[in-house]
Order: sequence, then structure tokens, then C-alpha cells
Amino acid sequence: MTGSADGTDDPAIPDVVGVAGGGRMGVGIAHAFLLAGASVIVLERDDEAASQARVGLLRAARASIDRGATPETFDALEARMSFTASADPLAGTGLVIEAVPEDLVLKLEVLARVEAVLPGDAWLASNTSSLSIDDIAATLDRPDRFCGLHFFNPVPASSLVEIVRGARSAPSLIEAARGWVAAIGKTPIVVKDSPGFASSRLGVVLALEAIRMLEEGVASADDIDTAMVLGYKFPVGPLHLTDLVGLDVRLGIADYLESTLGERFAAPALLREKVAEGKLGRKSGEGFFTWPE
Repeated sequence: MTGSADGTDDPAIPDVVGVAGGGRMGVGIAHAFLLAGASVIVLERDDEAASQARVGLLRAARASIDRGATPETFDALEARMSFTASADPLAGTGLVIEAVPEDLVLKLEVLARVEAVLPGDAWLASNTSSLSIDDIAATLDRPDRFCGLHFFNPVPASSLVEIVRGARSAPSLIEAARGWVAAIGKTPIVVKDSPGFASSRLGVVLALEAIRMLEEGVASADDIDTAMVLGYKFPVGPLHLTDLVGLDVRLGIADYLESTLGERFAAPALLREKVAEGKLGRKSGEGFFTWPE
């Protein structure tokens, strides 16, 4: 186990944490564990993507120093991060979190590749926001050492991590996961494997209804969001949040939930149209709102 950034021993955090996927979510997860004192290894599909992940994590580390979020120096943080296109370095990790896009085939490929090099006492998790943990676990050699760890975007600003307990997840894994989440300064909730878990299932219901209201001309996007922010004390409105999450991500989750839970999760035509037009939210510059670069 490792020491935390303030120099105290923190037995909850593995010495080395791997993150498979170096996009926005993966970099955010790696950043959280880095600030908690772990060394992190980010696995990407090729050298170019690994280099891009490095730029993102270095930028996040610098921002943390500038805002006083860590007492560590930039050099100290940089020394504890590494980036690879080969899974082999993950053989030295205690925990690997898969954070690739929400595509079941891709996730299964990446998890199989990672599990093949992990030591027998390492833990494995997926950052999936809706896919079945049990279905994924059925493809693994050690399903008892696998669970869901659903982080939220943006990771640094989010205080929640949803721990998804599969039917074969070891109780000791779930308790360890509670410790990891607390040690990185976030709050864990534990849910059993179920379509959409707790957060995505509830969040998508609200988002889809807000999109239908916009589609029907009930109110503007600003006014719909303001109703929830001021009327129900939401930190941001459902349309703003959909732009942050990504309209394509919302659509993928809605389609999955419709296939498993029924027509109440059917995506509105407006959502499909915007995704088809490439209006994916903040990452593309436009979704339900316009996002300046």
C-alpha cells in the first residue's frame, strides 16, 4: 500500500493503480488516484493516444498545484505517472479501472487484455455507466475480483462514485472499493447490478423528459434547466448536464435501457437528430447549448 500526498500512510490505496483508457474520464480517474498518493499507469490503444493522455494528465496535475489542491511538486507528481500502449506494465498494479468508451465489445476486449497480465491478487473494475457488470464478469477468468466503479464527469469536481456489486463480486472487493473511494475524497454508494444502476437510470429519465419538453416547445433549454436548478436545487439542469456528459453517451445509455427496461427509455427524435449532426455537447462545441472553446 502507499502513502498519501500529505505523507501519512493510507492503506486504502493500492501502491499502483492502472487506468485502461486515457480519455477525459480515464485521465480524471488517474488524476484522482495520483493526488491520493498512488502511482498511476494509463493504458491506451497506441503510442499517439498514450501521448495525448500524458498531456491531459500533466495539465491536470499542473492545475491542481496552481489551485493549491496538493502540496506535492509538479516533478513529484510527474514521476508517479506513466503511459503505455502495452498491457504488460499493468502486471505491477493492485487495481486496474477500465475507462474506455461505452461499447460492450470494446470493453470486453480491453478487460480481457488487462486481466491476462494482472497478478492473481489484483482487482479489476469497469467505469461503465450502464452496461451489466454480471454480463461482463461472465467473460472474465476471475469474476470475483471484478466490480463496477462508476465515476462521474468531470471527475475532479464530482463527489460521487457508484460501486456496482456483481452477483459474483467478492464482499472483500466491495469493502475495499469503499475505502478507495473515500481515500480519493469522494463518497461511495453501493448498488447491485441492474440496468442503469441507480444514477444513470434516474439521470436518463430526467434528461429524456427534458429533451421531450424542449422538442414539444414547452419551454426553452435555459428555462427548463432553471426550473430544476432553482425549483429543485439541482446544481445544473438536465440539459446542461447532458451536454457535459455527451449527447452520444446519453443516447447509448437510453438505447441500452430501452432494450432492457422498456419503452419508457425510448430516446426522443431530437436527441437522435443532434447526435447524427455531430452536436454532442461540450466536447463538440454545441449540443443543447453552445460551448466556446
